[in-house]
Amino acid sequence: MSYQQYRPQSFNILPPVVKNLLIINGLFYLATLVFGTQFGLDLTDKLGLHYFAASDFQPYQLITYMFMHGSFMHLFFNMFALWMFGNTLENYWGPKRFLTYYLITGVGAAICHYTILYFQIQPTLEFVNNYITNPSLNEFQTFLSSTDLKLTTQTAIDHYNELIPTTYNAALSTNNANEALRISVEYMQMYKTDFLNSPVIVGASGSVFGILLAFGMLFPNTMLYIYFAIPIKAKWFVMLYGAAELYSGISNSPGDNVAHFAHLGGMLFGFILMKIWQKNTKKFY
Repeated sequence: MSYQQYRPQSFNILPPVVKNLLIINGLFYLATLVFGTQFGLDLTDKLGLHYFAASDFQPYQLITYMFMHGSFMHLFFNMFALWMFGNTLENYWGPKRFLTYYLITGVGAAICHYTILYFQIQPTLEFVNNYITNPSLNEFQTFLSSTDLKLTTQTAIDHYNELIPTTYNAALSTNNANEALRISVEYMQMYKTDFLNSPVIVGASGSVFGILLAFGMLFPNTMLYIYFAIPIKAKWFVMLYGAAELYSGISNSPGDNVAHFAHLGGMLFGFILMKIWQKNTKKFY
């Protein structure tokens, strides 16, 4: 088989791991819809990956998050890329190595994403922890008036409405400073829990970007066709896509809910893993 010209093949030629990954991802998406509409159970919250220090984090989420998707289009594009590039890689590597690569890059993507997030949220966490240790009503008022420290999750809104407009303000109106201080600390403890539980990532994108990186490294001169029309060599496509993700992650545009550093993390772990395999060609076969 020549890899100088690569175009998607028909779906009737599918290696086993890619085929089963497509099926599992589809089933997880259908289960998310059914359990959400019929039973009111949010599988995204249960199976999506929470921040490692959050109370809702569970170790199994490092695997299950890869099979969860936020929308049909999110699922479709990830599965299309998995089929398009993963098909070739699994046939080239074999199922065991391909599955190992897929899972490791997925976990690596999550680690990179939350490592970056740690530094982003640390100032807020430090403020909250310091307040709980040394509360001050003036500091609390500063906190309440700061738009940077607000959460928009329903749980956070419920906790705010539960304590601030009524109980906390009532204590202030009666000049009961000690009670107001106690309530403020209670709220900040709730806020910390909500703040840590709020980030949840889902999707196979980290693994898909790892697959894209591997394809570009193994078949650098293969011609890809953007929108099935614009030809570009795989190596340039991977470089441009990686650069675009890095720019998007650094710019951090408002309203951008894409985990760009998870995508880059999948590529990074994929690059490291391939370099290890190049030194030991028998490993994981």
